[in-house]
Amino acid sequence: MNAIAPMNTAGGQSVLSPGRVILTRQQKAAVIVRLLLAEGASLPLAQLSDDVQTALTEQMATMKTIDRATLSEVVEEFCQTLEEVGLAFHGGLDGALSILGGHLSAGAANRLRRIAGASSRLDPWGRISGLSVEHLLPVLEAESTEVGAVLLSKLSVAKAAELLGKLPGDKARRIAYAVSLTGNVAPETVLRIGHSLAAQLDAVPTKAFDSGPVERVGAILNFSAAATRDAVLLGLEQEDAVFAEQVRKAIFTFTNIPKRIDARDVPKILRNIDQIVLITALAGAKGANAASAEFILANISQRMAGSLRDEMDNLTKIKDKDVEDAMAAVVAAIREMEAAGEIFLVAEDDG
Repeated sequence: MNAIAPMNTAGGQSVLSPGRVILTRQQKAAVIVRLLLAEGASLPLAQLSDDVQTALTEQMATMKTIDRATLSEVVEEFCQTLEEVGLAFHGGLDGALSILGGHLSAGAANRLRRIAGASSRLDPWGRISGLSVEHLLPVLEAESTEVGAVLLSKLSVAKAAELLGKLPGDKARRIAYAVSLTGNVAPETVLRIGHSLAAQLDAVPTKAFDSGPVERVGAILNFSAAATRDAVLLGLEQEDAVFAEQVRKAIFTFTNIPKRIDARDVPKILRNIDQIVLITALAGAKGANAASAEFILANISQRMAGSLRDEMDNLTKIKDKDVEDAMAAVVAAIREMEAAGEIFLVAEDDG
């Protein structure tokens, strides 16, 4: 045989060569898919819409055999079409959002996702599964046990386990049991749940600040003068004792060094601090700060500690402002190393 039989030749027709049967675009697509599958290629057909998958399957069901000459011409035309493509835009609004990624502002991205979610026929679970645990946890806490079970079932095992570990024990047990009952949930139901969750996640207002108020106030007071810091904290305690206590825990000053710094990290930290600055901070450490100076000196080599003590004894008439600036520089160096992941601050004991 030198043609496909039987064939539907209505619409999208093109003649491959003189005397040959005309193939539609749908038939050519079926030929290419069949050839790639025969060669062992893994095709992401599930990413196509249900209508396209159905049409492709129905088209393949009507076709029987094809001769080598026709197959060669279809492949040649397909390859030529690919070579002529310079740039492809695909996936509609969902695809555009995926391509633009982090180049859009948070507000614009959320607005576009809401528009896409209202009309999209694409599977929303790909985007949901890519969200952080911090984004997913509030939704999981608010949703029903059944919806929570579907959500966990669509996530990676590691992320699902992390989410489950952040839930209260009773709710975690109920959701874990409900996961065992999700085997008979229809794909259409899972898709509807995904669109509903995506809409909830997109409806969360965009935050104006990356960090919370406790972290922001703590960061400001970190670099404020000691007198200013103490006065502000005293005022906060009178207005909101709970908030003031949270801010105290977020603050890291020279005084906090013994409680928040691992002794093994002290030599590493000192390598990032100018020696004159360090000597000034240590020599001027009085009162509550004296323990921090002793902590630093006790966790370096005896030779280095002795050398620093000699330099400290040689300093005379140190201005309070210079001491405060030096201590602030030490704290800033520690904060920079923490932000870079070079050291980790010890969590302050709530007790």
